Amino acid sequence: MAVSDASAPPDPLVADLFAALPADRIVTDAAVVDAYQHDEAEWAPYGRAAALVRPRSTEEVAAVVAACARAGRPLVPRGAGTGLSGGANAVDGCVVLSTERMREVLEINADERLAVVQPGVVNNDLRAAVAEHGLWYPPDPASSPWSTIGGNVATNAGGLCCVKYGVTRDYVLALEVVTAAGEVVRLGRRTAKGVAGYDLAGLMVGSEGTLGVITEVTVRLRPLRTSPPRTVVGFFDDLAAAGDAVSRVTARGLHPAAFELIDRFCLQAVNKWKNAGLPDNAAALLLAQTDLPEPGALQEAEAIHAEFVAAGAREAMLSTDPVEAEALFDARRLAYPALEQLGQAMLTEDVCMPRGRLAEMLRRIDEIGARHETFIATVAHAGDGNLHPLMLTPHGDEAAKKRAQAAFEDIIDAALELGGTVTGEHGVGLLKLAGMRRELGPHVVAMQRAVKAALDPQGILNPGKVVG
Repeated sequence: MAVSDASAPPDPLVADLFAALPADRIVTDAAVVDAYQHDEAEWAPYGRAAALVRPRSTEEVAAVVAACARAGRPLVPRGAGTGLSGGANAVDGCVVLSTERMREVLEINADERLAVVQPGVVNNDLRAAVAEHGLWYPPDPASSPWSTIGGNVATNAGGLCCVKYGVTRDYVLALEVVTAAGEVVRLGRRTAKGVAGYDLAGLMVGSEGTLGVITEVTVRLRPLRTSPPRTVVGFFDDLAAAGDAVSRVTARGLHPAAFELIDRFCLQAVNKWKNAGLPDNAAALLLAQTDLPEPGALQEAEAIHAEFVAAGAREAMLSTDPVEAEALFDARRLAYPALEQLGQAMLTEDVCMPRGRLAEMLRRIDEIGARHETFIATVAHAGDGNLHPLMLTPHGDEAAKKRAQAAFEDIIDAALELGGTVTGEHGVGLLKLAGMRRELGPHVVAMQRAVKAALDPQGILNPGKVVG
């Protein structure tokens, strides 16, 4: 492909890439490269990449990293680009390395209950592939129809099932990684247990491409669930009452397999986009689902229902219709893209709270929105206290943009004041750098920077992210 600016002198790094890789792996056309220079994080800054590379193998990834190391130039790894923190955003003069063409499921081992995949495998495709063997991969971010396993590992993604079954880190057994020097190493193990040395595989999970480039992932699997789930639905007239219901369910020791909150604005957006006919006249909808074998499922569902009623639900019911229940959970998954259809800029938060502070945090979000005159819709993985307030502003309205950014920072401060964290699953990227520093403090930040310096002494891997 032609270089975007024919008058510019040839870039030695790009020439090196063409010498090391098949030409169809490398893109320098500005119109194509531009689409790969940022993720979905609103207003997160990004630079102009020198080239986009789409390798097909570990060896090709290693060649790209080695070329960047020789040139002392930055490399920004990228999955499907569905991130919401700016973690995949380009910096000037970098090479963007997309793993989208590394999408092979290399092994499914039913006896050992594990799968080995390339990083470009889409989450839902892995789940479908292992289901054919009677197995299940639980992590299910809302972006699972599009996001890739490599990106999920890089951000330690969660999802609807993580309240009971854990997040991506809980399922990563081993990784193949290309280091900052272009060397290929294998981290972790395939065995059920193993404590040989530091947990370097665990270190890579959530590192957002700043410590190495993941080229292969070995994940543990669970048996496919066979018991039909029972769903409990509660409608609440204010968000704080919904938060109280979550606290009550948690305090009672109940453990639903999914526990989600959707506010009125999200339901209205889904209805407008999909003509879904969902009830959207309550302030919030709580969805809890239990997957225990009977009669445990019914008993747990009835107990959750009782706590919804005790918290003041306008209406609460046990759903016996699996189609209806799936439609409600689809509404949760569709909330973000439905709000995008409104045609406004959307800044997405991702704070996580102790579950007992959820009601207070929801109250504070309402106050913050009013104080900054910013429209905020909220969805949440309520069962583990992970809130996603979504701030919408008209495109091009600079005053509204500044108010939304101020609301974003105030939500972070409120979360920290209540004992929470600045990110539950979206990652630090660029948008959460300042908040992370406030949360961790200078000594812990220094430890993280020491790890970065040890594994990437030139600072070429996704510079400016996570540790700044």
